[in-house]
Amino acid sequence: MTATSRAHSFNAAAAQYAANRPSYPPALFDAVEEIAGRPLAGARVADVGAGTGIATALLRERGADVIAVEPGAGMAAQFRRTLPDAPIVRGDGNALPLADASRDLITYAQSWHWTDTDRSVPEALRVLRPGGALAVWWNTTAYDVPWIAAQAERVAAHSGVTSTPQVGPDDGRAARLAGLSGLRVTRRQVRWSRVVPLDTHLANITSHSAFLVLGEAGTQAFLAAERGRLRELFPDERVEETYLVDLLVAARP
Repeated sequence: MTATSRAHSFNAAAAQYAANRPSYPPALFDAVEEIAGRPLAGARVADVGAGTGIATALLRERGADVIAVEPGAGMAAQFRRTLPDAPIVRGDGNALPLADASRDLITYAQSWHWTDTDRSVPEALRVLRPGGALAVWWNTTAYDVPWIAAQAERVAAHSGVTSTPQVGPDDGRAARLAGLSGLRVTRRQVRWSRVVPLDTHLANITSHSAFLVLGEAGTQAFLAAERGRLRELFPDERVEETYLVDLLVAARP
């Protein structure tokens, strides 16, 4: 299964994605403001790979003037249902449908890895104003929580796709972004958690591309076994999910 097929798999599951995927903590946006050196309030922002609008909504709550960019028809349709008054254009990070020097901040929430960085970095630099910044982030797996690490191993074994690895200073992401952009890149990691019903947790897992391309039979087989395991750990069927947000900000002089 190609990366393109996995990327497009989200369109058929946009409602599931919107209902069950985790959001982001306020501390993440505090860090973006600190590193970028300006408040989000009043900033002209492009949220690229916006999906169903999870990050777009939070950026707007902070007072940013946000335009969403989304390549997928299904995700864009769900975005419009969720945020009917928010502007959205179809496109992707490899060829942004935005004017030169038109944005103070470009954000990628869970979507940077779907781009061709040899193309998406120059595109971001083209669209950014002087003094602007590119911010990319992911909710990554908290492998130091034993049950989460064990579940990640089961997901990888069942689907054949390894989840996002635990991030660290030497994983190459920051260095690659700095090398491609020629900009100073600052990294922050923000730990947070949420408590959700067991059904929400399972729906979150299976909204990832590894399961979306697996098919109904393979997904249901995993869910049946996983539900039993988690009921033993969480008899009240309230699951605490822990995340480590990996944030990279490339600031333009």
